[in-house]
Amino acid sequence: MQRLFTPGAINQFSHTLQKDQATKLFTLLSKYVPETKKEKRQRLKEEASKKNENKEENTQKPVVVKFGLNHVTTLVEEKQAKLVVIAHDVEPIELMVFLPSLCRKMDVPYCFVKGKARLGKFVHQKTTTCLAITDVRRE
Repeated sequence: MQRLFTPGAINQFSHTLQKDQATKLFTLLSKYVPETKKEKRQRLKEEASKKNENKEENTQKPVVVKFGLNHVTTLVEEKQAKLVVIAHDVEPIELMVFLPSLCRKMDVPYCFVKGKARLGKFVHQKTTTCLAITDVRRE
């Protein structure tokens, strides 16, 4: 009997971050969580009231984590992504096989984590296949 061969492109999804590295990554990602619908509604109301009072304020674009395969792919292609986090349990796997090689080609660091549901928590979704950090705050 011969052993079945797993292609390298698929086998790399089994090499996920260790637990201590994953906790550090998740604490970093928790700093870049996008706002919820309630927070957005509150922020827009405050901006509208300030606009009525004719108070001009500098509003900077918030630094948040980006998610979704199509969005992350375009960010990597445009070299805007600083780090890509990929879930290891994406089904079907053929959707994600090209992303690590694209990241390698564009010199974007990437890693695999266990559980697409764990990634989904950071973007207020049930699950998400991948995340990308585009900018880092000075802290």
